[in-house]
Amino acid sequence: MKKKEKGLSAWQLTMMALGTVIGGSFFLGSSVAINAAGPAILISYVIGGLLVYFILFALSEMTVANPDSGSFRTFAANAFGQGVGFVVGWVYWTGIVLAMSSEATAVSILLRDWIPNISLPLLGSGIIIVVTLLNLLGADKLSKLESGLAAIKLFAILSFVLLGIVLMAGVFTQRGAVGLGDLTREPLMPGGIRSIAGSMLIVMFSYAGFEIIGLAASEAENPKETIPKAIRYTVFCLVGFYILAIAILLPLIPTAQINESISPFVAALNLHGFTWAGTAINLVLITAILSTMLAAMFGLGRMMRSLAEEGMAPKWLKDHTDVPYRGLIFSGFSMLLGLGLGLLLPRVYLFLISSGGFALLFTYVVIMATHIRFRKKNGCPPDGKCQLWGFPFTSLIVLLCLVLTILSMPFVSGQTSGLIAGIALLAFYVACYLAMKLYHRLQKNAHTRHRHVFKRYQTGLSAESAEELTDLPKEQADQDES
Repeated sequence: MKKKEKGLSAWQLTMMALGTVIGGSFFLGSSVAINAAGPAILISYVIGGLLVYFILFALSEMTVANPDSGSFRTFAANAFGQGVGFVVGWVYWTGIVLAMSSEATAVSILLRDWIPNISLPLLGSGIIIVVTLLNLLGADKLSKLESGLAAIKLFAILSFVLLGIVLMAGVFTQRGAVGLGDLTREPLMPGGIRSIAGSMLIVMFSYAGFEIIGLAASEAENPKETIPKAIRYTVFCLVGFYILAIAILLPLIPTAQINESISPFVAALNLHGFTWAGTAINLVLITAILSTMLAAMFGLGRMMRSLAEEGMAPKWLKDHTDVPYRGLIFSGFSMLLGLGLGLLLPRVYLFLISSGGFALLFTYVVIMATHIRFRKKNGCPPDGKCQLWGFPFTSLIVLLCLVLTILSMPFVSGQTSGLIAGIALLAFYVACYLAMKLYHRLQKNAHTRHRHVFKRYQTGLSAESAEELTDLPKEQADQDES
């Protein structure tokens, strides 16, 4: 693959990461986490932000040392062997493909409220095709589009924060100052520490997607400087905006009034007379999901190219151009299959998409485990500096927290199937890798046998030829005597 003259800047990478992360799981899914933890949800988002900080800087150290397009998959393969690289690459790819086909369905349902007569399968398929085609334009053009979409989401969060501050301060005198509202009358942890643990899974899902920075590293301008800078920007923007938005939300509405059927931000604004909020947030939600799909497709194409280049995916998926056209088209086609599966076999599909959360958490576990092995073997990145303080204790604590988050899945409503589906997906790809290894071994043995047979045949021919050549003078001598 030829090198680009100029790659993605730190700000373009940051906006791409924010575009991936800030999606439906924050604007809509945060209601589930708030229900689980109550006002203590703020603590959950702070803890989640700290975990993201450590995971991203662990990824940054490894990326500075090796800005490979396979990112965490390549690092895991180097640290633990090709088997781990194969499994984490395919588990991540499958989880994201299923999750994004689900997001296409969600956008279709939201759009159908305004275009009621359009077919849901047609609309969903159209969205996936458009997302795939936009990715084929290349990283630079896509990053500009992502920057615009991410800016809309950030503007929406900032607008909510400013509107919330206005309500709390009582600038609209006819409404009166909200102040700290019901927050002063609610217990901080209605369910104790367990309620925070129960919310952590949803909180981590709302932060998920930041790993796109690692997958985009091979297309970054001067990765050794750009990647750490982009990661710093991402951490501070993401964690800052999330914590600020939740901190402003809590005084505006009692947590008991928040439910899964409506965005908590819409519910809070509706409560204070801003009935236009539902339409505005729906528009932002559509933008957020489309932005997430675009950035996720970008990462899927790079992951598939990395797998194909190392012989872990079919050879026809190999690409030698800057844009991994084959990997993108294959990923888009797979999303269409996922969409069709959802329409034909909804129960099977719901079981499968529940593995998406497990796939992401499993990826983060592998990133931290790989980083521990990487630092013990290599120390700090070459020509760089140690960005992750407190090693190895911080890395081990983050790894433990991630494992506990996965194990807590059965305690969160509807997530038991996610854990089961995730383990099934993991087992499937382990079996695929073992089958692939066995196939290659049998092929190698067959090739070795054929080579030995051919050598024996050659040796036999040589011996016969030598005999014939040796017998020729004798035959000639006999003829001369007669």
